[in-house]
Amino acid sequence: MSLPPGFLDELRTRTSIAQVVGRKVIWDMRKSNQAKGDMWAPCPFHQEKSASFHVDDRKGYYYCFGCHAKGDALSFVRETENVGFMEAVEILAREAGIPMPARDPKAAERADRRTELAAVMEEALKFFRLQLSTQGGAAARDYLARRRLGPDALARFEIGFAPPGWQNLHDALRAKGISDELILAAGLAKQGQTGKPPYDVFRNRIMFPIRDPRGRCIAFGGRAMDPDDPAKYLNSPETELFDKGRTLYNHGPAREACGKGAQLIVAEGYMDVIALAEAGFGGAVAPLGTAVTEDQLHLLWRIHDEPLVALDGDAAGQKAALRVVDLSLPLLVAGKSLRIAMMPPGLDPDDLIKAQGRDAMQKVLDSARPMVDLLWARETEGRVFDSPERRAALDKTLRAALQRITDLSIRAHYGEEIKRLRWELFGTGRGGPRKEAGPNPASPRGRGVRFGSGPGGRNWGPVLPLPVTKSSLLAAGQGEDLAEHLREAMALGICVAHPALIPEFESQLDTVPLADPAHDRLRHAMLRHAHEPPETIPERLLADARDDLEKLMNQPHLRSAPPVLKRDDVELARMCLAEEFAKLAAARAMRAEIEDAMEDLEGLADEGVTWRLSQAATARHRAERSKLDDNNDMGEDRAALSAQLQAMIDAEIWRKK
Repeated sequence: MSLPPGFLDELRTRTSIAQVVGRKVIWDMRKSNQAKGDMWAPCPFHQEKSASFHVDDRKGYYYCFGCHAKGDALSFVRETENVGFMEAVEILAREAGIPMPARDPKAAERADRRTELAAVMEEALKFFRLQLSTQGGAAARDYLARRRLGPDALARFEIGFAPPGWQNLHDALRAKGISDELILAAGLAKQGQTGKPPYDVFRNRIMFPIRDPRGRCIAFGGRAMDPDDPAKYLNSPETELFDKGRTLYNHGPAREACGKGAQLIVAEGYMDVIALAEAGFGGAVAPLGTAVTEDQLHLLWRIHDEPLVALDGDAAGQKAALRVVDLSLPLLVAGKSLRIAMMPPGLDPDDLIKAQGRDAMQKVLDSARPMVDLLWARETEGRVFDSPERRAALDKTLRAALQRITDLSIRAHYGEEIKRLRWELFGTGRGGPRKEAGPNPASPRGRGVRFGSGPGGRNWGPVLPLPVTKSSLLAAGQGEDLAEHLREAMALGICVAHPALIPEFESQLDTVPLADPAHDRLRHAMLRHAHEPPETIPERLLADARDDLEKLMNQPHLRSAPPVLKRDDVELARMCLAEEFAKLAAARAMRAEIEDAMEDLEGLADEGVTWRLSQAATARHRAERSKLDDNNDMGEDRAALSAQLQAMIDAEIWRKK
């Protein structure tokens, strides 16, 4: 349903986010200023005791300085109630007394049609539930009792029975005045041959109703009672209500459970979901087929950031898990992933819970592995890599898998993990530990003995550095690492000197990678207090990170830097801070691009890689152009850097020699 222009703006205007949030939190009235709509509370999204969750009722936004959750009233309702966008809009509109906009006639007609079909499905469900309690359902009840499904579970999951016979359901629905056209459209019957009436789709089967997230019965799944039936499980055909690839069994109850903190578990079938839910794992769902689809993956990620896929422990279950991994690789984004919980061989969740109890199932879930482990295991388990050719083939296969990950940051982290696993397997290779060459005790140098003397008794051997020299930043750093460390310090120093700039550069401050742990701690302290009055921030930083702050501001290059010294020149500080963040981003992007290109290459490079390196160099040069100093020396430095990078490209340093 599309909303008319201005509707959401009116909804936000007429909604008090403080009232919406106030239903879920307890305000810290010592820190809050109710008259100004400036409210603080412990965050509802992560466990904490301090009040780091801030709500600005005038602006209509919230932000947590601990877990960095942020948004407006709509996003808060979506996250806390675990509902979709339109459902959140309806909830807020109802509370604000705003009528939802009228739908267009065609959309209303389609909705009325789906409402009719859903009513037919409910009548069919009543019929199946009734049949399970009759004498004809005795065998089905015995089967369910053997599967340890008691009356409570049968009622909770509304399990029924479709009796044998060709027209039992059809005739029952016709007796209620439901037309053949609606029965056929709901997928409950199929049209018979010419001149013959429709016949039931489900016959002699235990019936599991499938409901959508809104709770409407949209389809059925039936398990055959006849062991010779070629289709052990049968789902409703796709209809105007039911799209198998976009539906999850137990979607609504699982979403509600996950909204209260439960883990989302993806099992293989109806009985697994029921067994998990009965054992206390309320966030269990199942795809309605042999494989998870892309649409179902997105549904799972809307419910939980990291679902656990718990498939059967047989060969088919392992293949299904790997299919899920392959499907999800191109779809991965930061914070959205899967973990794979492999069941013991020959057991599914239902079997394991019945045989060994809930604790055994919890143990399997706790041992769930990240997807990269399965990716690695598929290519290495049971194989021997005793030749360079076999190792090269492994590298090629893994490289192809990593190239399918579209998110560059995630691809880089996968690559690092693959390097680590490769080192554990082979003991050699890039990315593995390297033994540092220590001093040779047999040599005069190794023993620290001076050697050789020049005229006049001058000693031409190595001179030991003074302690103050060894502890200096210049001695500790090397090359680009030192330059980036100094830039990190400069950016943080400007923020300390001009705290009013911290909210303006909050995004860059939040996302920039900081190598120094002290810098990282100081950055997080700044983010926690970013939206407080600027004059109070220095005092807050001293309270949170005094040692790190003093260490930072005692660095000589900071004490003499103009943007730090000139506290009244905010524009100069703003320009310098933007420049430092840009240089950090450009330098690290270029290094990552070169490393990625060299890692990807095997043999000769193609023009595409040369272009990538050229573009990275261009970005680096653009960031290096200082707005503050255009003198000849800086121009010469940039020319030298440009020549150095171009020489690297011309020499094709990425070729494997």
